[in-house]
Parts: sequence; C-alpha cells; structure tokens
Amino acid sequence: MDRTRRVANAARSLHGLALGDAFGEQWFGYRGAELTERLTRRIAPQARLWYWTDDTAMALSLLRILHLRDVVDQDALAAHFAASYEADPYRGYGPSMHGVLRAIHEGEPWREVTRRQFEGQGSWGNGAAMRVAPLGAWFADDGLVVVAAEAERSAETTHAHPEAVAGAVAAALATGGRGEAAPDPVEFLAEVAGHTPESDVAAGLRAASRLPAHSSVRHAVSVLGNGSRISAPDTVPFALWTAAHHPDSLTEALWHTATGGGDIDTTCAITAGVVASRTGTTDIPKSWITAREPLPTWVDTGSTSAPPR
Repeated sequence: MDRTRRVANAARSLHGLALGDAFGEQWFGYRGAELTERLTRRIAPQARLWYWTDDTAMALSLLRILHLRDVVDQDALAAHFAASYEADPYRGYGPSMHGVLRAIHEGEPWREVTRRQFEGQGSWGNGAAMRVAPLGAWFADDGLVVVAAEAERSAETTHAHPEAVAGAVAAALATGGRGEAAPDPVEFLAEVAGHTPESDVAAGLRAASRLPAHSSVRHAVSVLGNGSRISAPDTVPFALWTAAHHPDSLTEALWHTATGGGDIDTTCAITAGVVASRTGTTDIPKSWITAREPLPTWVDTGSTSAPPR
C-alpha cells in the first residue's frame, strides 16, 4: 500500500477513535435519571472540552511507531507507551497498567513485566483492543493475515493473556477488513470471529452475529457485556456489534454504544475507530469536533520529524 494511503487510512480511524473516547468519557459525569434522560433524548455532553483518555494516548503511541517503523516494533512500542505514560499519567490508565508502564520506563524488560501480571496469567483487559483500530486501517490493504499478526504483536507489549490478544486481533480485523461498501452485519461479525484466535472473544463475536437484527441495545448488553468487567471478552463483542449495525453513521454508532453503559469511553473508542475507518467523521456534529481535545498534527501528515507524544 502507498504510504500516503496508509497514513490517511490510519488518521481517519484515529480521529474517530479519539472522538469516541472523548465522547464516551463525558458520560461518567452524569448519573441516574439525568444520564438516562440525556442518552434517551440524545442531548450531547455539556463540557466545553472533551478530553480523551488512555485509549487515545496509547493509540497515538501505536500509530507513532507505525509512522516511524512501518511495522510494529515491539521494543520501540513498549518504550513509547512508557514514555507517554510518564509524560502524562493522568489519562485514566487502568490500575495494573500504572505498574506495567512504570516498570518498563524504569528499564525492566517488557516481556517479563507483562507476563507476571495477575499471578503469571497476564492481563486480559480491553486495553490492547481499545487502541488498535488505526493499526487495522494502516494494514488494510495487506490482508487479514498481516493485520492479525501485527495486532497480536501490538497487544503483547502490555497484555500477555490470550484473551486480550484475541480482543486486539478482532478489533484490528474489523477495521482492516472493511471495504468501501457497508458489509452485512451478520457476515461481517462471523468473518471477524472466524479469523480471531479461538477464545471467549471469538465466542462472543459468534453470539453477536446470531443476535436478531431488531435486537435492542439492552438485549445485546445482556448477551455480550458492555465492558463493565474491563475484560476483552466483555468489551469487544458489544463494541463490534454496534459498529457492524451502524456502518454508515458514526453518530448513530456512538449514541447506540453509549446507551449500552459500562466502560463507555472504551466501547465508544473501539466502535468509532472501526466505523470511522470507512466514514471518517463527516456526519459528526461540528460542535462535537470542536469540543474534542485536539490531536497532534503529525497524525494527519505522517511526519517522522515531529517530536513524539
């Protein structure tokens, strides 16, 4: 694929991911009846500036390494994650990730750090999936085998558990496998499941593909989860279900995903990264674009001379 096309594809996905992340994060400021009313009536968050979280911060690191190396250089990626964290640790990183990134920054080998998490099982959280959509867009013309392999490499730098890796692979495949025409939701989810390593994530995607077309968000959440457990199996199937059923409207995809509750910034980030890889942010209200915290200019230019963030 032409490098200019790679940069443009990944930037489109990342702009969507960051918007979804920032949009989703705003809902944690509302509770109870007010939250329900605003989501039901589709009243956008009132904050003047919608800050993005660790979802976008880590996606930026991943994209930066692709700009610099063209592929996932695991050592460079782990170092960039850690440096970005040390520069701005207040982005809502998960409890275990604070320890992981600090240890890597202090010089411990990333493989040893990630593999000793959770009594040697490694983290099966949704962090590897939340950041990976731009990678899928970057390798979109290289085939699903390449997308899956690079997504796996990106996940391993922070998440050693097979479920976390499967979640990242699924989210990347959903982005990298989307053509210009909107795919059939059932076929789309089944295909992603078929190329995802056998796992609870893959089983969740198969369950998502079997949900009736008229299923409500509430029913989908009851079957698939909504990220409340912060695990890949509890997050990725729902996020990809909403993406599959709203392939032509990023705005609709975000409202439906937010309505599901749970880890809203992460489900919205995953969904938006996938949908925006096709649509961009063209149907998003201008006020949302203005409110979202800006991204570094190198995201769009692909410049490798700009200072890293």
